[in-house]
Amino acid sequence: MGRHVILLRGVNVGGNNKLPMAALAALLTELGCTGVRTYIQSGNAVVDAGAALAKRLPAALAAAISSRLGLTVPVVVRTAAELAAVTRANPFLARGADPATLHVGFLADAPTAARIAALDHDRSPPDAFAVHGRELYLWLPNGAGKSKLTNAYFDRALATVVTVRNWNTVGKLIELSAQQM
Repeated sequence: MGRHVILLRGVNVGGNNKLPMAALAALLTELGCTGVRTYIQSGNAVVDAGAALAKRLPAALAAAISSRLGLTVPVVVRTAAELAAVTRANPFLARGADPATLHVGFLADAPTAARIAALDHDRSPPDAFAVHGRELYLWLPNGAGKSKLTNAYFDRALATVVTVRNWNTVGKLIELSAQQM
């Protein structure tokens, strides 16, 4: 068994895709996860699961949410170790950026080098981003709401699904994933 962090995209945002965290926890338990804990209402959970379950969890959970609740929700999974590595790899934090301006996009799949190279770094000045493996680091000094660096842009440009969390949420999920359950 290993600790994993479940990240859903677009639930309970602006009154859309309503998914109670108790329902998410129940679905994860039914799928075979143990030690299920949710964090805030935006689709974050920390679970214990074996490697085989963790590998099939994104598709299985998305299918369960669709069949039970009628919602189409992308699901991204990271191990606790992968999530902890995110803090060490953030290039903007290393440059002294205010943590309140930082976000991380978690990609379902690693994009190709060609897709990364084709990204438009001048799309939304003064915002900046960097892609490292399956993470997209964002520096949004004027806030996420004013940025043109959106999920839709990165989904299309990188040919994968991205779900974004602010730096505070990333830290809390790391903390939860390190706790004994």
